[in-house]
Amino acid sequence: MNGWVGELIKWALYAFVAGMFILVFSMSRYGRKKDEKIREGYARLAQIAPERGWTYQPRVQGQIDQYCGVRPFPGRGSNLRAWHYTTGEFRGRPFKYFEYRSMNLMSGADVGERKQPNIEAVFIVTAPGSGPLTQILRPSLLDRLFDRRPKVELGVPEFDKNFRIITRDEGFARKALSHDVVPYLLQDPKSKSSLQLRDNELFTWYRGNLSPQAVDEKLNYLCDVLDRMPAQTWSAA
Repeated sequence: MNGWVGELIKWALYAFVAGMFILVFSMSRYGRKKDEKIREGYARLAQIAPERGWTYQPRVQGQIDQYCGVRPFPGRGSNLRAWHYTTGEFRGRPFKYFEYRSMNLMSGADVGERKQPNIEAVFIVTAPGSGPLTQILRPSLLDRLFDRRPKVELGVPEFDKNFRIITRDEGFARKALSHDVVPYLLQDPKSKSSLQLRDNELFTWYRGNLSPQAVDEKLNYLCDVLDRMPAQTWSAA
């Protein structure tokens, strides 16, 4: 009986070790494929710009400092770097998009672990006029628990459930969203990323690497929102 139990334990140990090797190999292979896909995406981003008459720079420094204080940028800073910085015109509106990287304090805590930055893909389109800082956020659970800033509720239950409006000018926010913006955002609310208007620029962003597939999607998203804002929005700002 003891011999049988010993053999069972030995084979279970072999199976465990083999399983760990397979897991490590699979994760390593997945990581290599993911990195390769990201590199291919970056190469495509460099190709898209000249094809469309846009300007592309692999990296710039200091050109996004003006955005400190708004999401997803730090409250203050200088000489911030942006990767794959692209500017041009889309649907008749000036735009820019880029990848912003910040330090991830939680990364690299384990021995041998490579530090990974926080990466945000940011898209900005020029609006027809200027307005006060207004955020239309897709709040995370942490936001719901810890963000104590007063929010504006529009009285549309589905919208108020899926979005959080933060602004110092409630009248402007209500006017900006009074036309077709709310119905548009509610067509598929889970697919709509957060929005932020500051001065004459409308932002959206997502966590992750900048991808060529996101370019048209996010720029169209921003233009669609601006197209749906009533003209009196800007005259009232």
